[in-house]
Amino acid sequence: MTKEADYWFKPRSYGYGAAPTNWKGWAIGLAYVAAVWSMGLAFALTLGEPLDWKNMALWFGGIAVITVPFIWLCRVKTDGEWRWTGGGK
Repeated sequence: MTKEADYWFKPRSYGYGAAPTNWKGWAIGLAYVAAVWSMGLAFALTLGEPLDWKNMALWFGGIAVITVPFIWLCRVKTDGEWRWTGGGK
């Protein structure tokens, strides 16, 4: 007996990337959005302080730290490959 792979995403019909297919895909997508939103809120709350390159670098670095693993997980959990598609034939 073989165990079917547990895919959370499927390749998009139009464009590039993937779309969620089950609750796990939606949950990780919502968690990513919540993390980006909270980082943006934390950055906005520091705007009263002098805005310098260190704050900006910290914010961009934080976004990169959560985005790279998110994209990797999405690619690993996609049923198929990511490629540009123009719809069905």
